Amino acid sequence: MTASACPTQARTVIIGGGIVGTSIAYHLVGLGHRDVVLLEQGRLSGGTTWHAAGLVGQLRQQASLTRMIRYSTGLYERLEAETGLATGWKRCGSLTVARTPERMTVLARNVASARAQGVEIEMLDAAEAGRRWAPMRHDDLLGAVWLPGDGKANPSDVTAALARGARLGGARILERTGVRAIETAGGRVRAVVTDQGRIACETLVIAAGQWSRQVGALCGVAVPLHAAEHMYIVTDAIPGVTPDLPVMRDPDGYIYFKEEVGGLVMGGFEPQAKPWGMDGIPENFEFQLLPDDWDQFEILMENAIRRVPALETAQVKLFLNGPESFTPDNNCLLGPAPDCAGVYVAAGFNSAGIALGGGAGRALAEWLVAGEPTDDLWAVDIRRFARFNANPTWLHDRVKETLGLHYAMPWPNRELVSARPLRRSPLYDRLAARGAVFGSKMGWERANVFDAGLAEAGPAYTFGRGAWTEAVATEQRAVREGVGLADMTSLTKLLVQGRDAGAALQEICAADMAIAVGESRYTPILNARGGFESEVTVARLETDAYLVVTGSGQTTRDAHLLRGRIPAEACAVVTDVTSAYAVLALVGPRAAELLARVSRQDVAAIPQEGVREVDVGYATLRAVRRSFVGGDGFELYAPTEFGAGLYDTLVAAGAPFGLRDVGAYAVDALRIEMGHSAWGRDLGPDVTPFEAGLGHVLCFDKPAFAGREALLAARQAAPAHRLVALFADLPGDVMAWGGELILADGGPVGEVTSAALSAAHGGLVGLGRIATGGAAIDRAALDAGRFEIEIAGRRFPARLGLTPDDARADLRDRRDRRDDAA
Repeated sequence: MTASACPTQARTVIIGGGIVGTSIAYHLVGLGHRDVVLLEQGRLSGGTTWHAAGLVGQLRQQASLTRMIRYSTGLYERLEAETGLATGWKRCGSLTVARTPERMTVLARNVASARAQGVEIEMLDAAEAGRRWAPMRHDDLLGAVWLPGDGKANPSDVTAALARGARLGGARILERTGVRAIETAGGRVRAVVTDQGRIACETLVIAAGQWSRQVGALCGVAVPLHAAEHMYIVTDAIPGVTPDLPVMRDPDGYIYFKEEVGGLVMGGFEPQAKPWGMDGIPENFEFQLLPDDWDQFEILMENAIRRVPALETAQVKLFLNGPESFTPDNNCLLGPAPDCAGVYVAAGFNSAGIALGGGAGRALAEWLVAGEPTDDLWAVDIRRFARFNANPTWLHDRVKETLGLHYAMPWPNRELVSARPLRRSPLYDRLAARGAVFGSKMGWERANVFDAGLAEAGPAYTFGRGAWTEAVATEQRAVREGVGLADMTSLTKLLVQGRDAGAALQEICAADMAIAVGESRYTPILNARGGFESEVTVARLETDAYLVVTGSGQTTRDAHLLRGRIPAEACAVVTDVTSAYAVLALVGPRAAELLARVSRQDVAAIPQEGVREVDVGYATLRAVRRSFVGGDGFELYAPTEFGAGLYDTLVAAGAPFGLRDVGAYAVDALRIEMGHSAWGRDLGPDVTPFEAGLGHVLCFDKPAFAGREALLAARQAAPAHRLVALFADLPGDVMAWGGELILADGGPVGEVTSAALSAAHGGLVGLGRIATGGAAIDRAALDAGRFEIEIAGRRFPARLGLTPDDARADLRDRRDRRDDAA
């Protein structure tokens, strides 16, 4: 290519010519966004795309990812007719087999999830699985699931077809064009400098695969991914292997298989991966592989021979070791980079780039054109991470574990163990000494439960009721009957200040933000469709200063959201002050009494949602009277250096009041018990305040807030979905965790979004989202329905209500009748 062939400007520049980059270009031109230039340093698909195994399995834990992959399957099927290039797509179906009872539980839960998401699936016994996959030994299996819509594709062919489709739509694709610099000004991308010339642009998409972290560094964008070696073998022909053989996955052995020219491709995801490229990925690493490593591959080969005995004597004609990029949580990275306006990222696909490529390309293209995502993409939003998550030393240690998560047992409440502890509150050592069992959220070490025995023994995961159940119940009772103390330091705290801070928040927030100094208020922040982009509490600290408090995992996202919605001409700035303050939640009926014991102020006079400066022992802090778990309580915001002393003061004075440390498990159970929905669990971009029963917090009297027009139009109609509370008596060790199917009169109508055991009510409490069919849902309709929840293939009666009280309305009567019968 000559310099003259390089354009001098483009509306959008995409860096990376793999399946994801070409998919974004293809979908952008399809949306009429035709001034697109794609840059590839080598040849198309020459990075990690070309050596991918090409498996396309539809079902994912997040419904939005399932929708992405289902779109991919349809796209790959139609591309040949559209572009004239074959994609190698074959809808051969897939089997996932189970060796253990725990894996059978996973498969049973997958069946319910698939039904909720409209994915065709069938549970098979071991004999039928063996008939469908003849080369497989099946006498040690307990069962399997069959997904007929799954398949496989040829990665390079799909990429070529997407590229042709993009060119036909007007996009320009420049191969052998290396990026040398990215120019920014005023916090926004301005141009990409290549070895062929400079291209001015409005928008830049980093889709450079394993090079994305290096490319991001050129414009100050943190991309948290790291390369790791991924290996598979290809055999000569094996008896019983035919072109129609389905894909087969044996997650208990960490392995997968597909047919190729009468032989088998066998690869997997070993529990401890082998990172690569610690000193950077060479630019010329094009269509290249890494050296064979049979020692690393040994655990996969041993399990594969057990599953397919013919592999012991089959000729291996190719050992393929190709690096791929992995992220800290095994989900890809999509969306706007918070570090530089106009920059988007689509990278870190964790060996699922072929399955997700078509759908992810569409999702990012729509996001770029619409200015906001058109689906709930929080699970893959790059803003779920912070800059510190791109630390290469930390990433190196974390991806050793995350590669293996593909086939690891997906235990409820599973915590990753690598590269920890990362962030510690000032109370960490004190809580550890009191038996805290820690989990991690946004890098923070958070106490999940207090139990010295569990802390010493380590996690014992289960799909039933865990070893922590009684400890969590004790913490719940302390909060309901006396007083509990929870370290909430990890809560995101954003200071919005300046002359126009109040006016900006009034437009950003859906509730009325005309609050006085010393008041706080709950408010949704919505998208144009009226869905929840976040839910926050806002406290007015001074005339021109507001403290916005949101979830621990939303720090980067919500700071970026606020900054992006403040008008450029406004005098208002957002500062992340999360680490500046320790937060202790003092909750329960005796919270005010205890706080009065250690403060000289009249804390009992603080109104609900009121904010006051108080002294507690030697500390001077802000107290907000509110409780996320219901009942009375205070959130105490102290400068970080006072956090330990504040905790000591409260603990020393708390014994007569029955003060008890409370962990995140109990806090979550108590908020579910009260029917308090949580963003990212029960609320999200596809859920409106009307669906959530929160329409009363909206302020339609003010002229503008995002989503106002959409909600005004929907105000009189019954919402398509409704968030409901639920209650169920569950036997023995049975437990729901969220994601379970809700059935009405035997048919699927929704899913559980949050669930926990309630110590106060002695059963399962939960929140769920159900389809309304366009009909108004009221208490009478729910009382008349026959509802069940499906847990690992078993169905249990459930009572639904618009509030927790509705859901438990007949609890006492039923128990009285049961006791009388006994």
